[in-house]
Amino acid sequence: MTRKETITLLWVSGITGLFFFLFFSDEKSLQNLVISFLVASLYSFLIGGGNGLVNSFLSKKYSWIDQTRTRTVLGMIAILLVNVVLVLFCNYVNFVLIQGISPAGFFKGSIGFVNWLIINIALLISTFLHARSFMNEWKKASRKEVVEQKLIAKSANAQFESLKNQLDPHFLFNSLNVLSALIDENPNQAQSFTSAMSKIYRYVLEQKDKDLVTVEEEIDFAKTYCDLLKTRFEDSVSFEFLVNDGDRKGFVVPLSLQLLLENCIKHNYATSAKPLTIKIYSENGNLIIENNLQAREQVKESAGIGLANIVQRYSLMTKRNVFIEKSESHFKVKIPILTEKITEMNTQNTIEMAAYEKAAKRVEELKGFYGNLISYCIFIPFLFLINWKTSPHYWWAFWPMFGWGIGVISHAIKTFGIGNNWEEKQIRKLMEKEQNSGNWK
Repeated sequence: MTRKETITLLWVSGITGLFFFLFFSDEKSLQNLVISFLVASLYSFLIGGGNGLVNSFLSKKYSWIDQTRTRTVLGMIAILLVNVVLVLFCNYVNFVLIQGISPAGFFKGSIGFVNWLIINIALLISTFLHARSFMNEWKKASRKEVVEQKLIAKSANAQFESLKNQLDPHFLFNSLNVLSALIDENPNQAQSFTSAMSKIYRYVLEQKDKDLVTVEEEIDFAKTYCDLLKTRFEDSVSFEFLVNDGDRKGFVVPLSLQLLLENCIKHNYATSAKPLTIKIYSENGNLIIENNLQAREQVKESAGIGLANIVQRYSLMTKRNVFIEKSESHFKVKIPILTEKITEMNTQNTIEMAAYEKAAKRVEELKGFYGNLISYCIFIPFLFLINWKTSPHYWWAFWPMFGWGIGVISHAIKTFGIGNNWEEKQIRKLMEKEQNSGNWK
């Protein structure tokens, strides 16, 4: 038992002892005040401490978060057994040993009723303490989840930025290789290539900080880049653009076409006798880059930056996949055309806000339930006390106890997700059934 718990139980003992001394003691003396405090301490420390030990033991063995159902069932059984035993023990010490009542009448008459009443009060308070324990564990788990999600988001952001930063040196390195080849082959074309490359690189610098650009922007840039390639390869390479007008309003990751076009040139040979034909078209929500396969022998192993970069960037932004098809005659890459523009990588903020909203909603639900439970624990015993003092022959307090109790149980079922879990399972089953039957596309 911690120091804070001990101080709390002392306060409870003092207030309870003073209450019974003022309203139930016939003789207002220092001796009776001390006895009232000692009796109250007996109840507080035995019942409160006993419940605390049981709660602590169960929480160590069974997690409120991972084993909620098992922890709840065992908690209910433990609450019932521990409180019945401890209350009867405290009542026996109080009524039989201290007040001198005959043991034969311990379970009869008014003493029997007091046993029943105190057991119910102890059960209500113990239920509240166990519910409070669940709330504390859930808060810890929520904070831990938010921290983990923040770390995941930061990692995703860092990875995404790293992938985008690969593009500058990659594009520049390959362009300089082309320029170097042109200087030897055709100095005049090399000059034109240098001028065109400066325009293209300006676009690279403008778009590299964006997560998505329109298909139309990317195609316009790709056409300019194709003109640059035509400067070097002339009639050895041909390009076809057949993109639907409707798909031009969609979005793709920037420089994806440039990387894929570069990939085609890098891995295939192109001659006037056997030209390399590259087609860029849209189909079924995808932007497709296809070329006839004329694989060249690689002198050195490729770094694999281009295609891998696109695949990884898409994996960080959408669940839709990049598809790669290869046959004996052609090589094809399908990149998803997205319908929603993202100007910044807001993964961290989105996850954090979603986690915060979920936590805030859950806290409101828990506050409502605990407010209901605390009110029940406070007012029902007072109603019985009033009933006992005013009309002991007709126990009308049972009616509000049962009615309100049903409401508290229903509130608990809703708050702790018993009904929600059932609904989620049914929804999941229906979704899987629809997917298996082929109705979902």
